[in-house]
Amino acid sequence: MIRTRRIALGALATATVLLAAGCGSSTGGGGTGTQGTANRSVTIGVLADLTGPAASGSKTFVDGVKAGTYLASRNGYTIKYVVADTATNPTTALTAAQKLVTRDHVVAVLAQSALLLTTSNYLTAHNVPVIGGASDGPEWTTSKNMFGVTGALQQTKVATTFGKLLGQLGVTNLAALGYGASPVSSESASSSALSAQVSGVKAGYLNAKFPFGSTDVGPEVLAMKAAGIDGIYPAVDPSTAFSLIKGLRDQGVSLKAAFLPTGYGGDLLQAGPGALNQAEGVYFTLGYEPVEMKTAATKQLAADFVSAKIATAPTYASYNGYASVGLLVRALKAAGATPTQASLISALSNIHDWDAMGLFGGHKVDINDRTNVVAGPDNCTWITKLEAGTFTLVKGADPVCGELVAGKTVSPAT
Repeated sequence: MIRTRRIALGALATATVLLAAGCGSSTGGGGTGTQGTANRSVTIGVLADLTGPAASGSKTFVDGVKAGTYLASRNGYTIKYVVADTATNPTTALTAAQKLVTRDHVVAVLAQSALLLTTSNYLTAHNVPVIGGASDGPEWTTSKNMFGVTGALQQTKVATTFGKLLGQLGVTNLAALGYGASPVSSESASSSALSAQVSGVKAGYLNAKFPFGSTDVGPEVLAMKAAGIDGIYPAVDPSTAFSLIKGLRDQGVSLKAAFLPTGYGGDLLQAGPGALNQAEGVYFTLGYEPVEMKTAATKQLAADFVSAKIATAPTYASYNGYASVGLLVRALKAAGATPTQASLISALSNIHDWDAMGLFGGHKVDINDRTNVVAGPDNCTWITKLEAGTFTLVKGADPVCGELVAGKTVSPAT
């Protein structure tokens, strides 16, 4: 393990204040704008799970958007954004999306929500470009107005990436857990189990129908213990995942590796008391270079977070928010002097070499390839491990990349 960084445990109030002001509009700027140039102003909507069961993995998306406004300012754009909370409720999510379109008249929506699929038909029917984390359902692959910042992930297909990582860390028997109400969560759990099997690792336990947001994991813990598992991949929110890890440890289950797709960085601060202790020794996957790598791209991200006065460490969701603004800015440059929803969709539809401002570490993804992208850019993932309260890089896993496995699929979640 090399190059470590202590988690910033303070200043949680920064995010709390921002969320309390969620119904207003904000702009980035300060001293980071293009000198001597009047920025063009664009109003967008931000749709996220700020409250409710999915908030632990989604609400920091707004932090990333706020930091991204400083990136936009350097490129000649003032981004005004209106935040709408889905409350992790289908009816509330749809109402929030409708308000952004009909009352706030946003030109685009940036989104990170476990329930975005309940709004996608409406946003598509109104020709609204949507950019964000493709982390909930199949609309990211079927709706041509929606563009995932790490690609339109095909969770029913399988890449060798995860199986390679399991072998590297010595896992021999995997347990995978996913939410039944979230197609991407459910399919991710199933595809990770199949990736393990392709790589010669037993998938001794799979539950792709776990109740959304629940922390009642007692029966699952006992079933995993009985199955003799030594590795887990809970494709769920941090609150559920940490409860599962604690339960397994309390039962004396020795884990060679526990992998979480969310929870990196500041997400630990969202998961309740004791989360740091529960996360000790856990591996966290991330679709971007972690800030611990201290590359030019991650240093710029960190600088923009400082400019935005966000003291909480970057998270999976805040990376997605930041990258969403970056992708929007790229589209704005090609969408004409007065961008419209139609011109933005056209511009986004012509992007085939997205590198997330360098945060993919030289890898790229075709955001319009809705068939072959399984695990992000070049099917790569970056890994950190929490050790003594510090995120550390994992040798040989920055990143781990794989190949699409021909002929291997899992059943779509229903």
